[in-house]
Amino acid sequence: MKTRVLACIDGSSYTHAVCDAAVWASQRLDAPLKFLHALHRKHEVASTDLSGSIGLDARESLLEELVSLDEKRNKLAMERGRQILSIAKDRARTAGNDTAEGCQRHGGLVETLTELQEGIRLLVLGQRGEAASVASEHLGSHLERVVRAMQRPILVTPAEFRAPKKVMLAFDGSATTRKGVDMVAGSPLLRGLPCHLVMAGSDTAEKRAKLEQARKTLEDAGIEAPTAILPGESELVLRQYQQDKGIDLIIMGAYGHSRIRRLLIGSTTTAMLRQSVVPVLLLR
Repeated sequence: MKTRVLACIDGSSYTHAVCDAAVWASQRLDAPLKFLHALHRKHEVASTDLSGSIGLDARESLLEELVSLDEKRNKLAMERGRQILSIAKDRARTAGNDTAEGCQRHGGLVETLTELQEGIRLLVLGQRGEAASVASEHLGSHLERVVRAMQRPILVTPAEFRAPKKVMLAFDGSATTRKGVDMVAGSPLLRGLPCHLVMAGSDTAEKRAKLEQARKTLEDAGIEAPTAILPGESELVLRQYQQDKGIDLIIMGAYGHSRIRRLLIGSTTTAMLRQSVVPVLLLR
């Protein structure tokens, strides 16, 4: 099966950024691009027993009207989704991708992505979704669930995307971040871009040894790899370093599965996703 870049769009203010990030990624990876619009059924006809309050004929007439209204809502939602996909494909063509496809699926986003997972090389999502204007301090309603459920790399973009020129890998010596180093070294996605390796916390010989090994892996692949071990909480250290060095993209490990790992890593991941002003690439 040929894997592709899959971009989830919903018509929110983040949709253009998701399109731009997905086109950039598909071109760097030389991978097919598909836009996905998941149509979640929100409107269900009420099944409340109204027989005691209105007559039988009136109740049947009301139910028929509700069914008709529900069908109209679904048709409008489908048409809106088709328009969103059409606009996304037009934007991709303008950016140089003439082969981008669109796909509309019925069902919850997490369930849909789980079904499609085997064909995904990189998933692209917006930092927030349709409720962005009223929930600016919260992640998109589905984002955290998607990140926890998926076993594929995920690129999360803020409301504006610009092709990165300098990236930072939040390195902690774990298997996930070592895998991240190997990915950066071997993948065309970030080829040619300087990759800063940053560790937070106390400066120890063990950390320096792990950091040096990671630096060597990147430099052997021809990638410039400045390193730093900085005191402080991970979230604050990473955010400050990103601002000071003009980092365009942050690479992090995604949520762990164990309860302890969620506490140690998940909280930092969530905070960075919520507040980052640059795209975040999440690795499993």
